[in-house]
Amino acid sequence: MTNAFSENLTKLRKDKGLSQDDLAKKLYVSRQAISKWENGESTPDLDKLMEIAQLFDITLDRLVSNEKLEQSVESTSQEGVVDEQGDSHLNVWDFLARFWWLLFPVVGFLSSIFHLN
Repeated sequence: MTNAFSENLTKLRKDKGLSQDDLAKKLYVSRQAISKWENGESTPDLDKLMEIAQLFDITLDRLVSNEKLEQSVESTSQEGVVDEQGDSHLNVWDFLARFWWLLFPVVGFLSSIFHLN
């Protein structure tokens, strides 16, 4: 895992135009920690791995897999998955995973309309 993760982290960071210091600040860790992760000397804990995956908008398994990251972060679709015909779509589960926080204002709005306190 470490080798694949370190290669993927380095590629993702560079594709996004971040220095090790920039990434360290976003993750609230030291630049030395980023350097050790990228050199394969250590691996972040699960919470940090999840933060990294979320930061780069990829799945955790893709972050740590041996599969090469074909597309740069900038060229990935923000709307959803791109199928063979080039059509972008976002299924219900992807939508809920990305926009779960929208439930709070919707529920608040509906409860104010129907007075469901």
